Amino acid sequence: MRNSRRFLLVIVVLGAAGFAAYKKLQGPEVEVARVQAGPLEHSIVVSGRVQAPNRIEIGAVITGRVDKVLVEEGALVKTGQPLILLESSELKAALEQTRAAEFSAQARVATVRELGLPQSNDAVTQAEAQMKFAEEEYRRNNDLRTQGFISEARLQDLGRLRDVARSQMESARTQARAQESRGVTSREAVLREQEARAARALAASRLAQTTIRASLPGTVLVRTVEPGDIVSPGKRLLTISSNSETRLSAQIDEKNLPYLKAGQEALVASDAFPDLKFKAVLYYISPGVDITRGSVEARFRVAQPPDYLRSDMTVSIDIGVGGKTRALSAPTEAIRGSGNSKTMQVVRDGVTHRANVETGIRAGSRSEIVSGIAEGDNVVLTPGIADGVRVHALETQRR
Repeated sequence: MRNSRRFLLVIVVLGAAGFAAYKKLQGPEVEVARVQAGPLEHSIVVSGRVQAPNRIEIGAVITGRVDKVLVEEGALVKTGQPLILLESSELKAALEQTRAAEFSAQARVATVRELGLPQSNDAVTQAEAQMKFAEEEYRRNNDLRTQGFISEARLQDLGRLRDVARSQMESARTQARAQESRGVTSREAVLREQEARAARALAASRLAQTTIRASLPGTVLVRTVEPGDIVSPGKRLLTISSNSETRLSAQIDEKNLPYLKAGQEALVASDAFPDLKFKAVLYYISPGVDITRGSVEARFRVAQPPDYLRSDMTVSIDIGVGGKTRALSAPTEAIRGSGNSKTMQVVRDGVTHRANVETGIRAGSRSEIVSGIAEGDNVVLTPGIADGVRVHALETQRR
């Protein structure tokens, strides 16, 4: 019985030793992925943020006392919607006063055109008739003086009457010209009317400023005013977040500049909701490069933003920049090195071999392999494996 137990123990020990030797002969287990051929879509994946919408600070442009505040925080407002009413009785009275002054100026213009000008024309007609009579009287009496029927003093009196008539005629003509549309009196009346109209427009504008309205559609974020407050220019009363289109911004490595152009579509997911994706369109690429980060700023428009999207939310942006219908590809994590010194480890006949490779486009987690390995090769994913060693390859499926 004791010999049987010893025999079994020897068998177990020998089996364990043999298994250990077999495992050692196989080498360490390494994770490998197969090089595949097929369509490959080139995309650039970057991290970005949702841009905060424009925030507008609403204030008064005149000094006054607040009569009513018509909105609360969180209220949705439309363009032109009244937000705050200031006391306006004094400005209403001022407007009525300027309207009265405008009516008076208009009446003055009408008086000049409809009454003053006809009267001046009649006065000219009368003065011309008096002048004609005085001229004829002077000529007739001049003949009589030549014949000796009247004295020189009488003729001189008639001459003075003729000069007075001439002066009165010129004065009447001057008055008539002043009443015409280009005349001084008419222009002055028109100018007074224009001044009165401008004063009325100014008063109406100041009265309109007692109603503070929304300059764009949005949401009231902050309210810092209450009825009875005295407000003045420069004091913030409300803060409104505009309902402008949703935009994203991201910093993209400058090496990707050759692949970027306005109009490219992108697929976006937020870090908070990674399974819910939405579309965006690249519309702006900064003309300058950030020398501290070696990147360029890119901006995207979101035509149909999801309800869960919030300002400054972090998002992942996958930009489709091209592709190939057939290309060899492998997981990018299998590539070692950078630039022109890229290598991959390939397992052939259970032994690792280092291969210099040339890569092409990148699509998500996979990269195009232009040269250096062949379709069906198994490339090593596990880091730290030496070249030329026997390994036990465990194939994994990496997309």
